[in-house]
Amino acid sequence: MLKEEVEQLPAAVRRERMFHMIGERRFVRVADLSGAFGISDVTVRADLAALQASHGVRRVRGGAIAPAAHRLEPSFEESAVEFAREKQRIGEHAAAMVSSGMSVLLDVGTTTSAIAKSLVARTDLEQVVVITNGLNIALELEAAIGRLSVVVTGGTLRHLQHSLVNPMATVLFDRLHADLGFIGCNGIDADHGITNLNLPEAEVKQRMIASAERAVVVADGSKLGQVHLGRIARLEDVHSVVTGPSAPAHELARLRRAGAEVVQVE
Repeated sequence: MLKEEVEQLPAAVRRERMFHMIGERRFVRVADLSGAFGISDVTVRADLAALQASHGVRRVRGGAIAPAAHRLEPSFEESAVEFAREKQRIGEHAAAMVSSGMSVLLDVGTTTSAIAKSLVARTDLEQVVVITNGLNIALELEAAIGRLSVVVTGGTLRHLQHSLVNPMATVLFDRLHADLGFIGCNGIDADHGITNLNLPEAEVKQRMIASAERAVVVADGSKLGQVHLGRIARLEDVHSVVTGPSAPAHELARLRRAGAEVVQVE
C-alpha cells in the first residue's frame, strides 16, 4: 500500500490493520507502526491506547504486544529479538548473584540464555556447577567449561525452545538440591502466580523450583500481568522476581502488595 493511501485511512480501519499486524508479529515497535502507516509516533500511541481498550492489546515500552488469547508460543529465535537489551541487563544482574562453588539450575528461555552469557563473562567464577534443560544454554556455557561444570538433564527435545522435557527430564531433580535456580516463564500475575504457555515445560520448571534452595524467576516486563495455561508456582513458592524497565508500574505494585520480592533492573 502506498504511503498516500495509508494516510487517508479512517482511524478505525488503520487501527484494525494495526491489530492484525500486532497479532501476526506478536510484538511491534512504535517506530515500525509509524513507518508502516505513515503517521507520527504520537498518533501511533493514541491508536495503541484505543486498541488496548477495545482489543486487549498490551502496551509496553517502545511498542505493543498481542493479547494473550491471540498469541501462540513463539520460537526461541522470535523471542530473542524482543526486549533484547532488557534481557541482557536481567542476565547480568542474575549472574552477579552467583558465587564460586555454587550449584545453579538454569531453565530454558531467552532471558535465562542471557544469564548464561553473563556467567561465561564472569571470569572470576570457579567450580560452579550449572544444570540446565536447554541445549542452546549448554552450548552457550561450553566456552567456560573448566571454570563451570555443565550438566544437561536429558529428556525429549522440543524444537521451539531447544528444551528438554519429560519423559526423563525431571528424573535428575530427585537427586539434586541446588543452591540457586533461575526460572523463566511466560506470565507473572499477583493473583495467579507464575505460569507458562507450554505444559511439558511448566512441569520441569515446577521440579526445578522444588530442587532449588532459592528460586529466582526472571522475566522481561512484558510478562507481568500475563496468565497462561500451565501453572508453575505461587508467588510465595519463589524467592524473588527479577524484571526490567518495561514492567508496568501498576503490575509491580500489585506483585509487591501480594508479598513478592521484586527487583527491577534499569
